[in-house]
Amino acid sequence: MPKIGDEALNILFRDARSQNGWLPREVPEETLRELHDLMKWGPTSANCWPQRVVFTVSGEAKERLASVAMPGNRNKIRQAPATAILGHDLAFFEKMDVLFAHDPGMAEMYRSDSELAEVTAFRNATLQGAYFMLAARSLGLDCGPMSGFDNAKCDETFFAGTSVRSNFLCSIGYGDPEGVFPRLPRPEFSEVCRIE
Repeated sequence: MPKIGDEALNILFRDARSQNGWLPREVPEETLRELHDLMKWGPTSANCWPQRVVFTVSGEAKERLASVAMPGNRNKIRQAPATAILGHDLAFFEKMDVLFAHDPGMAEMYRSDSELAEVTAFRNATLQGAYFMLAARSLGLDCGPMSGFDNAKCDETFFAGTSVRSNFLCSIGYGDPEGVFPRLPRPEFSEVCRIE
Protein backbone atom coordinates (compact mmCIF):
# COMPACT_ATOMS: atom_id res chain seq x y z
CA MET A 1 0.00 0.00 0.00
CA PRO A 2 1.28 3.52 -0.67
CA LYS A 3 2.45 5.68 2.20
CA ILE A 4 0.00 8.48 2.96
CA GLY A 5 1.24 12.06 2.83
CA ASP A 6 2.20 14.42 5.62
CA GLU A 7 -1.11 16.28 5.46
CA ALA A 8 -3.05 13.12 6.30
CA LEU A 9 -0.52 12.12 8.99
CA ASN A 10 -0.85 15.56 10.56
CA ILE A 11 -4.65 15.31 10.61
CA LEU A 12 -4.66 11.83 12.10
CA PHE A 13 -1.75 12.12 14.55
CA ARG A 14 0.66 15.05 14.72
CA ASP A 15 -1.74 17.99 14.84
CA ALA A 16 -4.77 16.18 16.30
CA ARG A 17 -5.58 17.14 19.88
CA SER A 18 -7.97 15.89 22.53
CA GLN A 19 -10.75 18.45 22.78
CA ASN A 20 -12.24 19.94 25.94
CA GLY A 21 -14.54 22.55 24.38
CA TRP A 22 -16.78 22.56 21.36
CA LEU A 23 -18.05 25.00 18.77
CA PRO A 24 -21.87 25.17 18.44
CA ARG A 25 -21.99 23.19 15.21
CA GLU A 26 -23.99 19.99 14.76
CA VAL A 27 -22.64 16.71 13.43
CA PRO A 28 -25.24 15.44 10.95
CA GLU A 29 -26.49 11.85 11.14
CA GLU A 30 -25.04 11.31 7.67
CA THR A 31 -21.56 12.03 9.07
CA LEU A 32 -22.09 9.60 11.96
CA ARG A 33 -23.04 6.93 9.44
CA GLU A 34 -20.01 7.78 7.30
CA LEU A 35 -17.81 7.49 10.40
CA HIS A 36 -19.13 3.97 11.01
CA ASP A 37 -18.66 3.03 7.38
CA LEU A 38 -14.95 3.94 7.66
CA MET A 39 -14.11 2.51 11.05
CA LYS A 40 -15.81 -0.82 10.40
CA TRP A 41 -12.91 -1.92 8.19
CA GLY A 42 -10.37 -1.97 11.04
CA PRO A 43 -9.23 -5.53 11.86
CA THR A 44 -10.50 -7.53 14.85
CA SER A 45 -9.70 -11.08 16.00
CA ALA A 46 -11.51 -13.53 13.72
CA ASN A 47 -13.60 -10.58 12.50
CA CYS A 48 -15.45 -10.78 15.82
CA TRP A 49 -16.54 -7.09 15.71
CA PRO A 50 -17.67 -6.67 19.35
CA GLN A 51 -17.99 -2.86 19.38
CA ARG A 52 -21.40 -1.32 19.97
CA VAL A 53 -21.94 2.46 19.88
CA VAL A 54 -24.59 4.78 21.26
CA PHE A 55 -24.36 8.34 19.93
CA THR A 56 -25.87 10.74 22.46
CA VAL A 57 -27.01 13.78 20.51
CA SER A 58 -30.33 14.85 22.04
CA GLY A 59 -30.38 17.08 25.08
CA GLU A 60 -32.14 14.34 27.06
CA ALA A 61 -29.55 11.67 26.15
CA LYS A 62 -26.67 14.02 26.94
CA GLU A 63 -28.16 14.74 30.37
CA ARG A 64 -28.53 11.03 31.11
CA LEU A 65 -24.91 10.46 30.13
CA ALA A 66 -23.65 13.53 32.01
CA SER A 67 -25.40 12.24 35.14
CA VAL A 68 -23.07 9.20 35.24
CA ALA A 69 -19.89 11.17 34.42
CA MET A 70 -17.34 12.66 36.79
CA PRO A 71 -18.02 16.36 37.48
CA GLY A 72 -15.15 17.51 35.24
CA ASN A 73 -16.63 15.70 32.22
CA ARG A 74 -20.30 16.67 32.56
CA ASN A 75 -20.15 19.98 30.71
CA LYS A 76 -17.95 18.46 28.00
CA ILE A 77 -20.74 15.95 27.31
CA ARG A 78 -23.47 18.61 27.43
CA GLN A 79 -21.58 20.95 25.10
CA ALA A 80 -20.37 18.41 22.52
CA PRO A 81 -22.56 17.93 19.44
CA ALA A 82 -22.31 14.16 20.02
CA THR A 83 -20.72 11.88 22.58
CA ALA A 84 -20.31 8.25 21.67
CA ILE A 85 -20.55 5.56 24.29
CA LEU A 86 -18.11 2.97 22.97
CA GLY A 87 -19.08 -0.41 24.31
CA HIS A 88 -18.45 -4.08 23.72
CA ASP A 89 -20.93 -6.92 23.37
CA LEU A 90 -20.03 -9.88 25.55
CA ALA A 91 -22.16 -12.04 23.25
CA PHE A 92 -20.44 -10.84 20.06
CA PHE A 93 -20.01 -14.46 18.99
CA GLU A 94 -23.74 -14.70 18.23
CA LYS A 95 -23.05 -12.73 15.03
CA MET A 96 -20.01 -14.74 14.02
CA ASP A 97 -22.09 -17.14 11.92
CA VAL A 98 -22.20 -14.24 9.45
CA LEU A 99 -18.96 -12.40 10.29
CA PHE A 100 -16.79 -15.55 10.34
CA ALA A 101 -19.04 -17.99 8.49
CA HIS A 102 -16.24 -20.15 7.09
CA ASP A 103 -15.39 -21.47 10.60
CA PRO A 104 -18.49 -22.20 12.67
CA GLY A 105 -16.34 -23.65 15.44
CA MET A 106 -14.97 -20.21 16.28
CA ALA A 107 -18.30 -18.94 17.60
CA GLU A 108 -18.69 -22.08 19.72
CA MET A 109 -15.21 -21.62 21.18
CA TYR A 110 -16.21 -18.20 22.55
CA ARG A 111 -19.70 -19.33 23.52
CA SER A 112 -18.27 -22.10 25.71
CA ASP A 113 -15.62 -19.92 27.41
CA SER A 114 -17.09 -16.75 28.92
CA GLU A 115 -13.72 -15.54 30.25
CA LEU A 116 -12.14 -15.78 26.79
CA ALA A 117 -15.18 -14.07 25.27
CA GLU A 118 -15.00 -11.19 27.77
CA VAL A 119 -11.27 -10.60 27.22
CA THR A 120 -11.70 -10.82 23.44
CA ALA A 121 -14.65 -8.43 23.43
CA PHE A 122 -12.86 -5.83 25.55
CA ARG A 123 -9.56 -6.01 23.65
CA ASN A 124 -11.07 -5.83 20.19
CA ALA A 125 -13.63 -3.13 21.00
CA THR A 126 -10.82 -1.04 22.49
CA LEU A 127 -8.97 -1.39 19.18
CA GLN A 128 -12.17 -0.39 17.43
CA GLY A 129 -12.38 2.68 19.66
CA ALA A 130 -9.04 3.79 18.24
CA TYR A 131 -10.29 3.13 14.71
CA PHE A 132 -13.36 5.21 15.60
CA MET A 133 -11.22 8.22 16.54
CA LEU A 134 -9.04 7.95 13.44
CA ALA A 135 -12.12 7.68 11.23
CA ALA A 136 -13.65 10.72 12.94
CA ARG A 137 -10.47 12.74 12.44
CA SER A 138 -10.28 11.70 8.79
CA LEU A 139 -13.78 13.17 8.32
CA GLY A 140 -12.74 16.53 9.76
CA LEU A 141 -14.13 15.90 13.23
CA ASP A 142 -12.31 16.48 16.50
CA CYS A 143 -12.36 13.96 19.34
CA GLY A 144 -12.51 14.24 23.10
CA PRO A 145 -12.04 10.74 24.56
CA MET A 146 -12.97 10.27 28.24
CA SER A 147 -12.83 7.51 30.81
CA GLY A 148 -14.12 9.51 33.79
CA PHE A 149 -17.57 8.02 34.27
CA ASP A 150 -19.33 5.26 36.20
CA ASN A 151 -19.40 2.28 33.84
CA ALA A 152 -21.96 0.35 35.88
CA LYS A 153 -24.38 3.28 35.94
CA CYS A 154 -23.78 3.93 32.25
CA ASP A 155 -24.58 0.30 31.45
CA GLU A 156 -27.71 0.45 33.58
CA THR A 157 -28.82 3.65 31.84
CA PHE A 158 -28.01 2.80 28.22
CA PHE A 159 -27.53 -1.00 27.96
CA ALA A 160 -29.97 -2.46 30.50
CA GLY A 161 -31.14 -5.95 29.59
CA THR A 162 -28.37 -6.46 27.02
CA SER A 163 -24.95 -8.12 26.95
CA VAL A 164 -23.26 -4.80 26.07
CA ARG A 165 -20.87 -3.13 28.51
CA SER A 166 -19.42 0.38 28.20
CA ASN A 167 -15.69 0.87 27.68
CA PHE A 168 -15.03 4.60 27.21
CA LEU A 169 -16.66 7.77 25.91
CA CYS A 170 -15.62 9.93 22.99
CA SER A 171 -17.15 13.30 22.24
CA ILE A 172 -16.98 14.30 18.59
CA GLY A 173 -17.63 17.54 16.75
CA TYR A 174 -15.73 20.68 15.95
CA GLY A 175 -13.34 21.61 18.72
CA ASP A 176 -12.99 25.05 20.21
CA PRO A 177 -9.26 25.93 20.02
CA GLU A 178 -9.63 27.93 23.25
CA GLY A 179 -10.25 24.71 25.18
CA VAL A 180 -7.13 22.85 24.06
CA PHE A 181 -4.43 22.35 26.69
CA PRO A 182 -0.73 22.76 25.84
CA ARG A 183 0.75 19.71 24.14
CA LEU A 184 2.12 17.22 26.66
CA PRO A 185 5.34 15.24 26.03
CA ARG A 186 5.48 11.76 24.57
CA PRO A 187 8.21 9.16 25.19
CA GLU A 188 11.00 8.65 22.68
CA PHE A 189 11.49 5.33 20.88
CA SER A 190 14.44 4.36 23.06
CA GLU A 191 12.40 4.87 26.24
CA VAL A 192 9.58 2.46 25.42
CA CYS A 193 10.65 0.30 22.48
CA ARG A 194 13.33 -2.24 21.71
CA ILE A 195 14.24 -4.32 18.68
CA GLU A 196 15.43 -7.87 19.22
